[in-house]
Amino acid sequence: MLNTRLIHPQILAALAASGHYSQVLVADGNFPIAGNRGPNAAIVHLNLAPGMVDAVSVLDALLTVVPVQAATVMEPPSDYAPEIHAIYQDKLGAHVAWSAMERWSFYEKIASPRTTLMIATGEQRRFANLLLEIGVVKLAAESF
Repeated sequence: MLNTRLIHPQILAALAASGHYSQVLVADGNFPIAGNRGPNAAIVHLNLAPGMVDAVSVLDALLTVVPVQAATVMEPPSDYAPEIHAIYQDKLGAHVAWSAMERWSFYEKIASPRTTLMIATGEQRRFANLLLEIGVVKLAAESF
């Protein structure tokens, strides 16, 4: 039995095998996961039904076990500001570098060998894909 909020065995195994600069994709329900898989990426399907499991819940669970140093989203059209991006930024905090990329560049970044885990969610909000870059675990005495 585990004493952590994240208990999914395949997700935990993929995270344990990841390291600094590894990438983890939290994919929305519209993302074509099979066609954009990186060569080292484990795929976990949590998309049980529309809205289940949502991307924010997945992010919350991931943040309990891995440090995140950067996050990238797919750039939406100029006339659309996805509310979920603000939610992500709030949960990640100001210390996490934030960027948005054009769709095809985003797909290329995900297909990188650095992507070690892709989690398919049932998230229905548009432009909710979130690519996380794993940071380092700092000792309590370290301030840098």
